[in-house]
Amino acid sequence: MAKTGREKNTKNKAKHSKLMAQKKNKKKAEALLRKERLKNIVKKMQEKSDN
Repeated sequence: MAKTGREKNTKNKAKHSKLMAQKKNKKKAEALLRKERLKNIVKKMQEKSDN
């Protein structure tokens, strides 16, 4: 059965792909930031336990 109404991203594919890339990059950056924070916390705890 065919879809009814306007299709999702055919109106302006360039804009859609730009927004999707932006969303993807934001998610990746947040994950990287979280990873760095966790590394720092682990490092601090290891230093604390060594003393």
